[in-house]
This record gives sequence, structure tokens and C-alpha cells, in this order.
Amino acid sequence: MNPRDNLDVATSAREMADNAPPGSLHQAAAASVAISCATARDIDQARVALDGITPDEVRRAAIELFDRLAATGDEPDASAP
Repeated sequence: MNPRDNLDVATSAREMADNAPPGSLHQAAAASVAISCATARDIDQARVALDGITPDEVRRAAIELFDRLAATGDEPDASAP
């Protein structure tokens, strides 16, 4: 599958955040990806923005999620961080 643009990734991440348990690491990571992608000029800028996410645990989970969504467009299992 072709890589996706930042707005496609934002949409997928927002849906994942909406379906994640409130207050969970998965929700925080998915929301971070959604916001970064929705407000970035392009997919590369969105990825750079994720480097500023705190705490570290959320940043790592957000980057992992972003990398999977941006590269393939596959939506990971909702139980994955």
C-alpha cells in the first residue's frame, strides 16, 4: 500500500483515539498523532513535531503508531499502544 498523507494519518489516529479507553496510553499516543498530523504542513513536519511530545512513554508510543500508520496505512489493533 502507498504511504499516506498527514490528513489521512490524522483521521485514522483520531478514530483510534476516540475508540481507546479514556486515559490510556493508547488514547494519548493516538491523540498526539492525530493533532500533530492535522496541524502539520506535511507528513515529514508531523513526524518532527512528535519528537516534542512528553512524557517519554507517550512520545515513544506515538512515534511507533505514526510510523505504522504513515508507512502502510494499516490500522494497528486497537489494543496496541
